[in-house]
Amino acid sequence: MILVLAGTSDARELALSIKETGYDLLATVVTENAAKSIEEAGLPVQVGRLTSADIEALIREKGFQAVVDASHPYAEEASKNAMAGAEAAGVPYIRYERESVQSPGHEKIIFAEDYVQAAEIAAEKRGVIMLTTGSKTLKIFSDRLLGLPDTTLVARMLPRTDNMQKCEELGIEQKNIVAMQGPFSKELNKALYDHYKVTLMITKESGKVGAFDEKVEAALEMGIETIVIARPKIDYGTKFSDFAGVIGQLKQLLPLSQNA
Repeated sequence: MILVLAGTSDARELALSIKETGYDLLATVVTENAAKSIEEAGLPVQVGRLTSADIEALIREKGFQAVVDASHPYAEEASKNAMAGAEAAGVPYIRYERESVQSPGHEKIIFAEDYVQAAEIAAEKRGVIMLTTGSKTLKIFSDRLLGLPDTTLVARMLPRTDNMQKCEELGIEQKNIVAMQGPFSKELNKALYDHYKVTLMITKESGKVGAFDEKVEAALEMGIETIVIARPKIDYGTKFSDFAGVIGQLKQLLPLSQNA
């Protein structure tokens, strides 16, 4: 049995590949929406955030033989909990992370080490700022940008009730909320930038599947400055950017004849 931390579209496809290879598995996700996608693929799924202790207990209870962490590239806490839980339970940890997209060298691109630095750079730039990094770190940006002269913060995020409540609590006006499920084409990105007259876009380097390049290419073609937040620097140990690498490692560690 394999425990798979999922939640992204490519994580679901990886879980399917693991199952088709012959391993039993359980996928864990944070939201009901992500769970629905996993269930539609015919995979067993558990919903809810897991601490390292939760993961250790789950491994021991269900008899998992390995943990495959295919969480989002920026889900730093989830990955650290997975590594700690696997280590405490004495099972192998394997990281799958979608391949990084080389950011194009361009005078309009500004790199930031983290969310705080990105928000501070944006506060200096001002203008119409479109934030495409989701709701989890929204407060970092709203604290530094809302109320600044000549500054409008447009927040783009998933169309979830809790996200809308967070926007209301932080003081982001409804007219400045884009609640849509991505990924977005380059053409749609351009249309949104044009509609809001965006002068600065903030994004994460989430990889090809996360439509990073479409967001950035659209912005650069329109002459819009772009702040790119770097991925968290984590030493994962065993890490792959392709399904074959993960499955090959599973076969090496857990020959299919031993799969329970």
